[in-house]
Amino acid sequence: MIIPMAMAAMAMFFMGAEILLLFLSLAVSRFAMKYSKFKFSLFDSKQRYIKLFVNNYRIFDELSFLISTIKFFRLILVIQITDKLILPYMYTFFNYSKFLAFGLFLMLSCGNTISSDAKNKEAISSPNKNLVETIKTGADNFDAYLPLLKNKKVGIVTNQTGILSNKTHLVDFLLDKKINVQKIYAPEHGFRGTADAGELIKDGKDTQTGLPIISLYGDNKKPKPDQLKGIDVLVFDLQDVGARFYTYISSLHYVMEACAENNIPLLILDRPNPNGGIVDGPVLEKENTSFIGMHPIPVLHGLTIGEYGKMINGEKWLKNGIQCELTVIPCLNYNREMFYSLPVKPSPNLPNDQSINLYASLCFFEGTNVSLGRGTKKQFQIYGSPFLPKSGFSFTPKPNFGAKDPLHNGKLCYGEDLSDSLKVSKLELKWLLKAYNETADKSKFFIPFFTKLAGTKKLQQQIEAGMSENEIRATWKKGLEDFKKIRKNYQIY
Repeated sequence: MIIPMAMAAMAMFFMGAEILLLFLSLAVSRFAMKYSKFKFSLFDSKQRYIKLFVNNYRIFDELSFLISTIKFFRLILVIQITDKLILPYMYTFFNYSKFLAFGLFLMLSCGNTISSDAKNKEAISSPNKNLVETIKTGADNFDAYLPLLKNKKVGIVTNQTGILSNKTHLVDFLLDKKINVQKIYAPEHGFRGTADAGELIKDGKDTQTGLPIISLYGDNKKPKPDQLKGIDVLVFDLQDVGARFYTYISSLHYVMEACAENNIPLLILDRPNPNGGIVDGPVLEKENTSFIGMHPIPVLHGLTIGEYGKMINGEKWLKNGIQCELTVIPCLNYNREMFYSLPVKPSPNLPNDQSINLYASLCFFEGTNVSLGRGTKKQFQIYGSPFLPKSGFSFTPKPNFGAKDPLHNGKLCYGEDLSDSLKVSKLELKWLLKAYNETADKSKFFIPFFTKLAGTKKLQQQIEAGMSENEIRATWKKGLEDFKKIRKNYQIY
């Protein structure tokens, strides 16, 4: 009996060691998951994978029961002659189970990235803070630009979006670093981003820093020579949203032109495009050039503002083909397929990720008699008008922050709520076509501003002729293909 008992004791010893190994594996996996910086594709939030920790212990209880059962049978089988026939298979099963469990927890702790295709199928929810913290904007890439500003008189084109990852504004950051900031230049919506769309901005003084603020959306949209006097270098830091009619890229054009004419170097602190690499829509025709469309590009251009600046320079779109001495400070840890949630509103009527994603598609309504939600809390997430059929959804626009006198002020509007719709990955025409087809008096649907937004008269003509979305999109194909070839020359990411 001594030999069988010794064998049983050895079996118990090895089983104990294996149980300890499994426990340590679970502990390591839990620690790695807790402190991992990677994005988990299986979980949407921290609350989801906290639940996984609880499930780990449940799994561990089940494994403990399995281990105890195997241990019991081993103890019996060591003493029995049939040990040779059964134990090897059970031992193999146990070992595979053990390593399978360890591999599962290891994969969960490492995580993986979410593909853009999978992300496009999800409804936009709250901002993804982990990913925002991973990406470094040009402003956060300060080791690349601080040396270029040392001992220089600096002007800054920026607004409320010009912040670092710790929420410090760029102006405050530069002053803290003893950079000699002379002036602030403010685009549409003003330095603090509080003015309505199209509202003229006056020059002023920043109450927090005492610096003079020069408006680039008032008497002049291009900095005058006297407004640039004494500036050695200009810094441009604005958050764009990737649409042609979002005016920050038009401000960039005029700033670049002024810098070229006055021999002032320009630094663009780049920021991600929240609409990623989407390239879609009709290409602007030259005769329809305006401040909401200055260049022959589609509605969605798929570039960051730094890449766009390079394209303005490279294609010689500035007056008389002049070029600006341009330096782009790139983002770090970024590619255009990443989902990026803006840390602050880029303008008063783009309050969240959903509105930014739908912006280009719904902005066409600005050229019609249909409201896109200005004067509500769901700007660029709903649409409707008093002229559409009664439906299950309605709203009444009223003056609010960012819309002092909204379209259909005080009138009941019927339409559609898109605030919970899936993320779009192209320029959607279906809502525009639906609203047009359901409007009783179609002669009053469009207003002249529509042509400026579309960049062409053809889109209105195509809709009025009853063309389908697919037929309309087919007419964009050649222009989009040509633009994509040009675009490749200026891509950084």
